[in-house]
Formats: sequence, C-alpha cells, structure tokens
Amino acid sequence: MTIGKITERKLIVLSIVGARPQFIKAGAVSRAIAENNKTSAACAIVEKIVHTGQHYDDNMSKVFFDELDVPKPDYNLAVGSGQHGAQTGRMLERIEHVLLKEEPHCVLVYGDTNSTLAGALAAAKLHIRIAHVEAGPRSFNRSMPEEVNRVLTDHISSLLLCPTATAVENLETEGITQGVHQVGDVMYDCVLFYGEKAKSVAPGVLARFGVTSGSYFLATVHRAENTDDLSRLQSIFAAFAAVSRSSCPVLIPLHPRTRKKIAQIGLSPSDSIRIIEPVSYLEMLALESNACTILTDSGGVQKEAYWFRVPCINLRDETEWVETVETGWSTLAGADCGQIVESVRIAENALPEAWRPFYGDGHAASHISDVLCQCLGGC
Repeated sequence: MTIGKITERKLIVLSIVGARPQFIKAGAVSRAIAENNKTSAACAIVEKIVHTGQHYDDNMSKVFFDELDVPKPDYNLAVGSGQHGAQTGRMLERIEHVLLKEEPHCVLVYGDTNSTLAGALAAAKLHIRIAHVEAGPRSFNRSMPEEVNRVLTDHISSLLLCPTATAVENLETEGITQGVHQVGDVMYDCVLFYGEKAKSVAPGVLARFGVTSGSYFLATVHRAENTDDLSRLQSIFAAFAAVSRSSCPVLIPLHPRTRKKIAQIGLSPSDSIRIIEPVSYLEMLALESNACTILTDSGGVQKEAYWFRVPCINLRDETEWVETVETGWSTLAGADCGQIVESVRIAENALPEAWRPFYGDGHAASHISDVLCQCLGGC
C-alpha cells in the first residue's frame, strides 16, 4: 500500500486535535480550507479531523466545537487523561489505525501537547508528511513536557508553519531551514474573527460574575510546574489574595487539574478570589478584554492579553512568547508571591507604550492553506 498518493489534485489532510487551544486553531484553519476549496480550481483539500480525547470534559472540549462552528470530528479516539507515557502511547496506537485507514497526504498537528507529539510520531513512522502549526517557539526549559513535545515534533516535520520571526530563528539555530514558513499566529486570526462576537456577549458575562469592565483581575493556572508543586501553588494563591479586594476581585476559571490539586491540599482561597467553572472561548475573550490585569501561566492567554492590550503577569519563569515581554506588556513573575504583587502594582500604574504586530496580519490560516497547496499539491 502506498500512503499519500495524490489523485485528481485532491489533498487529504488529517488534522489532529485534542486540547482546548487546538480546537480554536483548527477552527480557523478549517474555515480557510473551506474558503480555498470555493475559490481554487487547482487544489482542493479534503480535511478529516481526529479528536484524541485528551480534553474530554464538555467545558474543555464539546463547547468549543459547538460555539466556534468547528466541523465535528470524523474520529474521537476517547483517550482521556493519564500519565504522559501512557496517554501518548494510547494516542499513538489509535492514531495509527486512522492513518492506515484514511491514507492522508499530510498530517496537520497544532502546538505542543501530547496529541501533537503522538500525531507527529504516528505519521513519521508511516512516512506521511507532517505540517506543524505553531512551529519554532522555545522556552528553552526541557523540564516542560510542552517543550519536549514541540522540539521533537519540529524535528520530524516536513512543513514548519511558524507564528513569528523569532520562531524561524529558533529553528535555524537548531539546523532546521527546509520547509520553514513564517505564516503568523492562527490564534491572532481567531481573536480578530471572534472579537465582535465576544463584545456582544461581554455585558451578559460580566453581569453573571458580578463585575464591570476594568474592575477585576483575571487569572488562570494550569501548568504542571505550578499545580504539581505545593509551594508554588500556595505562593500563587497567596499573591491572588494579596492583590484582590472587594472592589477588584480575582476571577479564576479553574482548570480541572488545578481544582483537583486545590482539593487535595485543602487550599481555601479568600472571599475576594472567585473560582468559576471553565468558560467558553467567546466568554474567555470577553473576560480577557475587560480585565484590568491578567495573571496566567498560559501562553495562549498571554498572547491574547497582548492583542487586547491588557497588562499580563506571567506566572512562569520563562516564556516562548518573548515578544510580549520585550515590549513590556507581559512580566515574568514566576510563582514568587512578592514578585507577583509588585508586578501587579507596576502594571496598574503605567501602561507600556510599545505595541507591535509581531504575530502576523491576521490571515495565518489562509497562509497555511496556501502553503499546503503549494508544497503538497504537485507532489
């Protein structure tokens, strides 16, 4: 059997997703592929979507397909949670079955999750080309599972679809220069595309949580480096308590992992820390754009804060998205309570002046569709 033989200029692309940010990015790329198929007579892309089931809770998964009009997955592998090795292994086995059945010309993977690595490895073992959306960012911290995932994926990918010039430079430093394309950041596409919808739901969202625009902090904590380290988690929540007050509470849409850890250690947040269930993408955009300051260990939320021009306190010791730090819109505070509190104080008193369009022109998904057709269509 020959996998990936192109017939009648139709490219079969298998998109593999499994986590909340990937659903959002995949929605933008799916729209671009559909638009390409309407306007291009030379190249039609047949997309199949595989959901690994890495995020399986409705609040972390189904709501994004429903709200963002992302095409429903053709396959749901229902892998669920587990240790990194076991989870990645189950994904690898089940993805391989799909690849053998569908015989795609290309596997499209997103970001830096276990779903990303499993999809890339399964494709590489079957000699199927891999296109990596969001290739090239580096934290240079190999203790992060995400860093390992993105580095390994980049080194076995055929097409490296980079969000920034820095990402391209990182790949060049590692000796990767072939198949590299700076297309921009797909998440920026999404913020621009859904921005007006987010504005329309904002009044209801703010009313539901009893806050007004500019009168609250927004926080997210989900990375293992923070949730699995008792001292870091306690320090972060101590900082939340220190900066919050009745007139300016901290809203925390709580990730299931963090909720579990808080329950395990018996952490009791103060009254001015309002823990809420995970919210939908549009609701999250509404909360981000109306917050006075955002505190997060999420790379995606860090970038969204930058695009909304909201100061961001990074609850990490390093970041892949160095551009936001260099311009002063994001501050690396780690998990040190005093540093977090001081960073908030500085952010409240002076907004940065610099803001530059590091992340493309808002049409990254269209550029990705074009690259797929140009680089694979004649093969």
